Amino acid sequence: MPPATQTTLSDPPPPGWLAYLHRTDQRRRSQTRKRDLANLRKPSVDFSLTGLIYCGMMMFLGLAAVNTQANLLFAVFGLMVGVLFISVGACRLVLMKVRVQRVIPENAAVGETATVQYRFHNAKLFWPTLSITLAELESAQAFVRQPHAYALHVAPGTTAVINVELAPSRRGIYRLGSYQLSTSFPFGFIKRAVLRRKEDTILIYPPVGEVSPRLLQLCRSAERTGANRKPRRGGSDEFYGVKEFRPGENPRWIHWRRSARTGQLVVRDMAQISPPRLLILLDTYLPHRNPDGIAAVEKSVAQAASLAGRALEGGMAVGLCAWSDGWKTIAPQRGKQHAREILAALASVPDNQSATPQQLSDQSLGLTQNEVTIILFTPQSVEIGLSLRARGTVFVVTANSPEAESYFKFHPTIDFHNCGPEGNLSPASRPPGGGT
Repeated sequence: MPPATQTTLSDPPPPGWLAYLHRTDQRRRSQTRKRDLANLRKPSVDFSLTGLIYCGMMMFLGLAAVNTQANLLFAVFGLMVGVLFISVGACRLVLMKVRVQRVIPENAAVGETATVQYRFHNAKLFWPTLSITLAELESAQAFVRQPHAYALHVAPGTTAVINVELAPSRRGIYRLGSYQLSTSFPFGFIKRAVLRRKEDTILIYPPVGEVSPRLLQLCRSAERTGANRKPRRGGSDEFYGVKEFRPGENPRWIHWRRSARTGQLVVRDMAQISPPRLLILLDTYLPHRNPDGIAAVEKSVAQAASLAGRALEGGMAVGLCAWSDGWKTIAPQRGKQHAREILAALASVPDNQSATPQQLSDQSLGLTQNEVTIILFTPQSVEIGLSLRARGTVFVVTANSPEAESYFKFHPTIDFHNCGPEGNLSPASRPPGGGT
């Protein structure tokens, strides 16, 4: 009988278990979306508390008119019924031919407010749109509160622009699709609502906190000594050599002594000092999911995003290697577009129960052929192999370690237990025993 095999925490889960998680995740997301739509959507016609009181008084007057046969009571009852029908018709007329367009910001971040612009266009010829409210129905869980926009008055044939400040609470890419327009104009007795749909997408970055200058200084000092600070031709920082003068080159760089000695014009060839290069390795492997582990992963993602943003602002070249349903590798570069690319990749990092830290180290081998400073962000303590240490300077930042707490400061309102993308599997959704 063959000996029983033991499973360690570093071993990836069996493929059948991952397939079960994928099916459960898709089913859970679909059920959650339907439940959210049902909970957030208002009835198409509803009575307010004032409307219910009004209807009760109307019925009381109707019964009194029937019992007493008083003409005055019949007149008042008829007037109240007419007001009720006017409310129904006016609500319907207000919501007709109203088009809404969203202007979504290029990106947002958890813990920071983002301004979304709603443009209400009234296509009616004569009737204005009054006291109308828009409520987002999809992806409302990505924000602290359900997004609402209110327009008091939109004249016929005009557009009203309403700016709404949203507070994102979860990172990721979210779709803003279905929304509901409602109004209780003119008397507030009846609330009427219509369902509309327009597809838009918003990208929410991870929380970006304050980075200690000491950590940035460590990253820079690791690149200022030894072979990591190689000069490159074509700059203007240091003398590199001489070369033959070509028409069109700046005469100020002519080396007159060397030219007089050789009898041929030569110019100084200057060098540019390469900026410090960082490679961020993001370890999100969490074989056994629990609330504290999920919070640690989200904190590591936020720390990586914070360092990447601050380092790129300081002129450093930053690269990334992380698991995102397949390995996501970004070579170290600089620039605003490169910063958006790295933050967008970090925003969409999903659950990871298959890619181990050792696989992360192996995958980053191609990015560390040139000298870089490696920074490993991990939710739990890991041992660094000799192969990773041999590539250059390596810093390890464990999510909840005292060093990480001193390097990064986040806003106290950020809840790392609930700032991951929608649909992250909870421990309750795991199959019993971990088998197939």
